[in-house]
Amino acid sequence: MGAGTELGRVRGLGAAKDGVHHWWLQRVTAIANIVLVLWFVFSLVRLPALDYSSVTLWLRQPVAAVPMLLLIVSVFWHFRLGVQVMLEDYLHGRSRVLAMLALNFYALAGAAAAVFAVLKIALGAV
Repeated sequence: MGAGTELGRVRGLGAAKDGVHHWWLQRVTAIANIVLVLWFVFSLVRLPALDYSSVTLWLRQPVAAVPMLLLIVSVFWHFRLGVQVMLEDYLHGRSRVLAMLALNFYALAGAAAAVFAVLKIALGAV
């Protein structure tokens, strides 16, 4: 088996010292999502109508566009963190690497498309 105590044999083979940071980011993004989704729902309820022109006029205001961008970033970041944990738990080897690459691409592409759409409306290009 080897020399030393059992504790000495397992020392250094535990956590990668990254789990707490990941766990903390998931909790922070979850709280941010709750706050921002509540803001979003209450903002939509206060609109006179939910037609295209009302929503675009609302989204052209910085008071609406900035929290919307924060909501997009927070939701996609939280999504990526959660799916990453699932992939790390259930996939191994090359399929895990490919799945992580696909996840990163999907999350980044989705967030970029949503941010682009909000910025396009907010900056008056529509």
